[in-house]
Amino acid sequence: MQLSALHRNSISAGINKKRFDLIIIGGGITGAGIALDAASRDMQVLLLEKYDFASGTSSKSTKLIHGGLRYLKQLEFALVRQVGMERGIIHQLAPHLVEPINMLLPIYKNGSLGRTTTSLALWVYDFLAKVKKQDAYRMLGKLQIQNFEPLLKTNGLIGGAVYKEYRTDDARLTIEILKTAAEYGATCLNYAKVENFLFEENKIAGVKLHDLITNTSHDVYAKKIINAAGPWVDEVRRSDNPPEEKTLHLTKGIHIVVNKTRLHVQHAVYFDVESDKRMIFVIPRNEIVYIGTTDTNYSGDKDDIAVTKEDVNYLLHAVNKMFPSVQLQKTDIISSWAGLRPLIHEHGKSPSELSRKDEIFISDRGLISIAGGKLTGYRKMAEKAVDLIADKFKRENDIDYPACKTSTIQLHGAGFEIPIEEYIERRAGEAKQIQINTDHINYLVKTYGTDTDKIIELAFEKYNVIQNPKKRILYAEILYSVQHEMTTNISDFAIRRTGKLYFQKEQLLDEYKLINDILSEIIPAYEADVQLKFFEHILASSTHFD
Repeated sequence: MQLSALHRNSISAGINKKRFDLIIIGGGITGAGIALDAASRDMQVLLLEKYDFASGTSSKSTKLIHGGLRYLKQLEFALVRQVGMERGIIHQLAPHLVEPINMLLPIYKNGSLGRTTTSLALWVYDFLAKVKKQDAYRMLGKLQIQNFEPLLKTNGLIGGAVYKEYRTDDARLTIEILKTAAEYGATCLNYAKVENFLFEENKIAGVKLHDLITNTSHDVYAKKIINAAGPWVDEVRRSDNPPEEKTLHLTKGIHIVVNKTRLHVQHAVYFDVESDKRMIFVIPRNEIVYIGTTDTNYSGDKDDIAVTKEDVNYLLHAVNKMFPSVQLQKTDIISSWAGLRPLIHEHGKSPSELSRKDEIFISDRGLISIAGGKLTGYRKMAEKAVDLIADKFKRENDIDYPACKTSTIQLHGAGFEIPIEEYIERRAGEAKQIQINTDHINYLVKTYGTDTDKIIELAFEKYNVIQNPKKRILYAEILYSVQHEMTTNISDFAIRRTGKLYFQKEQLLDEYKLINDILSEIIPAYEADVQLKFFEHILASSTHFD
């Protein structure tokens, strides 16, 4: 089933009174992973997201598929092994979205990690994750580190290490998983808020949902319902039965974005903060660099998470200590984001000490809830959840479902028959006819993978209709996103489908009104003024810190 915003309302109407095998509440990476796993095992699946897909934590992470080196400090060897191995699997499933990068780990006198400790930790890390020899870590001397990153502070520097991690776009990864799930027959609906549960014989049998776009309500039924609502897991559980105690411990993590001209790093850098020995990342991405993250307890509004002055000052102070010649100011920040980590509550532990492991809870009335975990572990979380559901179907209904096969299911857009760089070169040659340059083709391929072909085809179709080449390719991209990714408004497109708010802010400032105009041409009954006003508030908030 195609994820089309143009068919969205008929999809919504069509699920009323329908019965599924599984309803998933939550359209982030966890819910998406469960949808793909279950649908690929031939379950009839419905996924419901109260806002847009990936609009919660799954668009606000550090955007790394990483093995969790920091978890070695907490002796979580099984977690490091699992997510370390998952890095390579996810890279193979979506090579255009999950790219290997060099991560630099500088070592300083009196730092939290010494040279011997770092070497041992990285050896264990590589061993547990079964890292290939060519990607194994390397220890570097002081001069080598300075050559790698000349801006690093030299006072106390004794050396460092380089190891491999994987950079991604978390929201794009989520949407490609959902598109793949839809290809396997899953029905996925955004802006569909679950308001109540429906019960039969005191067991959960369905949900009452409210469609925020059509302003209609529907009753939908399923044999099993799983709550994968991330930071909202406890709220969903309370709609069934109030949990005896809090399941989640929410912590906030923020990131800030600066132009690469202000922090000209060549590699990603992972370093400890002098004041509290926490580790933070500095990660270059095309023309920008993003910095994060913080880790503070959170009890505020989960739908409106603010980046505060204190958050910003913490990161600026840490970066300016590590890169003393740079001296970033608040005015250098061009964008930011804040997200919540839905961690499993553990009494007496600080935010950084809390485990990133996931857990499954089952209520007396049958609601299955999954909480915790991390971006890299989404596929294994889904496998564990769907294994449990399949086992219940076997015991209760004597229905057999096959084992998980998502480790070999190529994600949508990842079906490259030639190396990605060669694919980009070929498409750039073809697209010259309609004045699309190589840089733009590179952006399209790293965003949409092989579906770049569809976007170029749409641009060719508009060649005689839209004279301006930049508007033509932008129109084609937006049309594709509406038709294939259930993009319903400018915020969906500029934040979660493309990341332009974070990674192409200057370009976005020039074109966001045009984007909104194009959406109003494509989508019937599009509330252009309302959506523009809402997006402009988000735009302003990305550089406003209370």
